Amino acid sequence: MKMQDDEIRAIVAEMFAEQDRIQLTSIDAIALKTVTSVLASVGIEDDDRREMRADFHHLRRWRKCAEQARSYTLKAVITVIATGLMGAAWLGVKVVLCK
Repeated sequence: MKMQDDEIRAIVAEMFAEQDRIQLTSIDAIALKTVTSVLASVGIEDDDRREMRADFHHLRRWRKCAEQARSYTLKAVITVIATGLMGAAWLGVKVVLCK
């Protein structure tokens, strides 16, 4: 019994799909090993993930607080300058009108 061209194409396509799955699995394993070894070389062990996540969360909160403080400081400086200019203008108008 001879195979039809469609059957041969289906078998070849399935074979290529299986090879792709195997290659992706091995690529994922290699990437995981590489990342783990790089992190271990800088002193970050696999068990420290929770601690690292907490550290990064703390750093993010610290950064956001610093950005907010910078924003408030800028607003305060602008307010003081604007108030000083308005006060100077008011005194100038008052001096001119009182003459």
